Amino acid sequence: MFKSRLLSILFWSVIAAAFIGPGTVTTAASAGAAFGYDLLWALVFSIIATLVLQEASSRITIISGSNLGEAIRKQYFDIPHLRFIPYFVFTSIFIGCVAYEAGNILGAVAGITLILDFPSHIVTLSIGCTAAILLYTGSTGTVVRVLGGIVGVMGISFLTTAILLKPSPGELFAGGFVPLFPTGSGLLILGLIGTTVVPYNLFLGSGISRGHTLSEMRFGLTVAVLLGGIISMAVLVVGASIIGSFSYEFLSETLSGQLGPWSGILLGVGLFAAGLTSAITAPLAAAITARSILGNSNDDRWSESSPRYRVVWGVVLLTGLILGLTRVQPIPAIILAQALNGIVLPFAAVFLLIAVNDRALMGITGLNNALKNIVMCLVVFIAIVLGVTNISRAAANALGFVITNEAFLLIAALLISSLLAFPLWKIIAKRRGYSG
Repeated sequence: MFKSRLLSILFWSVIAAAFIGPGTVTTAASAGAAFGYDLLWALVFSIIATLVLQEASSRITIISGSNLGEAIRKQYFDIPHLRFIPYFVFTSIFIGCVAYEAGNILGAVAGITLILDFPSHIVTLSIGCTAAILLYTGSTGTVVRVLGGIVGVMGISFLTTAILLKPSPGELFAGGFVPLFPTGSGLLILGLIGTTVVPYNLFLGSGISRGHTLSEMRFGLTVAVLLGGIISMAVLVVGASIIGSFSYEFLSETLSGQLGPWSGILLGVGLFAAGLTSAITAPLAAAITARSILGNSNDDRWSESSPRYRVVWGVVLLTGLILGLTRVQPIPAIILAQALNGIVLPFAAVFLLIAVNDRALMGITGLNNALKNIVMCLVVFIAIVLGVTNISRAAANALGFVITNEAFLLIAALLISSLLAFPLWKIIAKRRGYSG
């Protein structure tokens, strides 16, 4: 029993490993440096959202035998006026993977430059070539596991440092459970959610669920995600100890001051490992998502050695490589990438909510019960509110308007999101077989 539980945790740790990367370190530490513990609540929400959405996406595969991408294709592709939806979902996930890839490569380069004085363009090209070779040959599994172990050690160093800093329990509780929106925090809030509730992880988790039972999946997934979430919160706590603007150098100094010089070196190695691992998984996830939505696992045209499959991961990798070579500043670029994924998240979450309420797909026993629907609807609603808020802010900035009243923007986003609730409920009711 103990052995099977441990194996289940190790198996599902791939989900936690996928969101603990350069994006998590950069965004969480930046949030701590800028606002102390005030944005800790965004990580608490993100962990809950990850558990709820990942459980739902995996349950689809276990109950129906179809992964999330196949389920979306089956639900909409044969309806002429809704045929665009699978393409829309894939495009959203693809854009998210491209954004992540740029941050992954920039984060890996930043890690190496913390410990070695190598020209950044040489490091960038080396990372791109390594990822391309591994993706082309398909021999990514061993490398990802080894690098994932290094990232795990880096996570332990953050957790140890956070404990040594002895943060106030009262301040941690207030930051974790009292939502605050300090001026200028919008992008970081969305980034914290986007770096934890990774949209392409929904497709990854669904794809690896075949052959598992619901109880095995729920136990392993819950423990793995909670451990990953604790590490993410530890990064924010460590970031809060930085005096002044956040930088990787200041973060390295904070770790070294608490644990010794070796921890600063570990941060550099860990950032590089996390970046390289994610630089492999993001293009791979884009290709897997394309195959599940646009083709199927038995279609030779979408096999791992097919031109279509390789073109998808190749475009994602090449785009990230080009952005890396343009010497974009890594910290703002990584935060922006996480925020873009926070905007993509509501779309993926809405289609997932509809899918787990589809009687034809899930049967009667696999449908969401009332409690799951309440929690999942709350998660989806908050994701939509945050997405609408930041889209509105971006649109206002593009048009030259300066938003000075954050409360007004939030109220407007709540109203817009509320207007979407009724048509969404009508769709869910119809899929569940209700007449009203």
